[in-house]
Amino acid sequence: MSKIEVNTIDTQCGSALQIGDGNTATIGLGKSGDTITIPAGATIVNNGTQTGFGRTGTVDWDTSNIKTATFSAANGSGYFCNTSGGAFTCNLPAGSAGAIVSVVDYTNTFQTHNLTVAPNGSEKIGGAAASTKLNTEGQSVTFVYVDANEGWKNVQDSTSNVVGSPYLVATGGTITCCGNYKIHTFTGPGTFTVSSAAPVGANNIVDYLVVGGGGAAPSTGGGDGISGGGGGGGFRYYANTTNNPQSGNPASPINNAGNSPNTEVTVTATGYPITVGAGMSIPSSGPGTGTPSIFSTVTSAGGGAGGRGDPAAGGYTGGSGGGSDNGGHSAAAGNTPPVSPPQGNDGGSSRPANGGGGGGAMAVGEQGPPTVGGNGGIGGGVTGFGTSGQPSGGKYYFSGGGGGGNGNANYPAAAGTGGTGGGANGKNPGCVSASNGTTNTGGGGGGASDKNPGGGAGGAGGSGIVVIRYRYQ
Repeated sequence: MSKIEVNTIDTQCGSALQIGDGNTATIGLGKSGDTITIPAGATIVNNGTQTGFGRTGTVDWDTSNIKTATFSAANGSGYFCNTSGGAFTCNLPAGSAGAIVSVVDYTNTFQTHNLTVAPNGSEKIGGAAASTKLNTEGQSVTFVYVDANEGWKNVQDSTSNVVGSPYLVATGGTITCCGNYKIHTFTGPGTFTVSSAAPVGANNIVDYLVVGGGGAAPSTGGGDGISGGGGGGGFRYYANTTNNPQSGNPASPINNAGNSPNTEVTVTATGYPITVGAGMSIPSSGPGTGTPSIFSTVTSAGGGAGGRGDPAAGGYTGGSGGGSDNGGHSAAAGNTPPVSPPQGNDGGSSRPANGGGGGGAMAVGEQGPPTVGGNGGIGGGVTGFGTSGQPSGGKYYFSGGGGGGNGNANYPAAAGTGGTGGGANGKNPGCVSASNGTTNTGGGGGGASDKNPGGGAGGAGGSGIVVIRYRYQ
């Protein structure tokens, strides 16, 4: 055999260097143990086959032919397998040392419809002459043929499933999950921070519930004055029909009861400061309301204070108006400041010996019969916003009006009842103070009765709440 020994083989004038004439031949470069150096920047063009160099990568992925039915794989190729229409088989090629094949779950459906990987004839996979099933969502596997003992070895098995999310990502408040939805509940001040907006615009329209702080019922003096119930805090919510599909009632997609200002809030990747309104403290006299609650462009006003008897003063306006005192004053207006649809209702007028009920999100406060304090107006009921609020009939209610006080000593158990949604009951003669509205419902305080020595205290309003809901998966 002839042999040429040189230190460097180079070309002239940039022409190509060809070893051999292109016909079938075996050409050896160097001898066992030698190091053959290919200069940086040089390109090796492979128009035939070579051994000993190994592959420059793993596999060449076939992106032009997504597999949807049984197929035969070729050495050096990777395949995207779509099993959404049903299970099928990948037949491996005849094994030769170093042969490589990869497969990946194209539609993330291997867990539903498996991909079977079958060896050629009696060859083995991992030492067993049998097929194997890939049944993990998002699975990708690479097989290399080693030898007849082990056959095809699995050198890479990824069961992670990294996908882009079409939904927003956010933090803030107390976070709970319900099905495909995240619910952020704020019972105090905080920030709803969107770290990543959704690429699908409709998924950035969030559901919200914003409830202002409830109004209080004033204290009474030692005369014959009776206070009306405090008005419920303003009640505003929005239900995004994209996030909350429910057949049969598109106008109210999550079966809510109450007023829904149709104001969309589309969030972006930024922070949204949250204000949760405080319930109004018990006043001895004068006007007052609970504190507003705020999320983005949505503000729910605080509920108006109830009217105070002795000295007589009417109820006060707010998200829902306060009930009137027993001095003959007219009912106080709700939905103040005005929004459409309204965020609350008017307070109730009074009888000579009984206070009117505070207005609620769904109904006006009641006047009540001659011997009974007026009931507070019922609040707004919602589903789908977590378990906050006062439960009743499968919904959770907010912004109920406080019941009016009772000054009729002949009917000592006839004070007004607070409206569902955290409204407090009014009090009767002999009771020193009325009940407070329920915390984080925006319920109005119960009206007081002064038919006890030295008068009595009314009830404070309940604090408000802000809840934000969106689809996250």
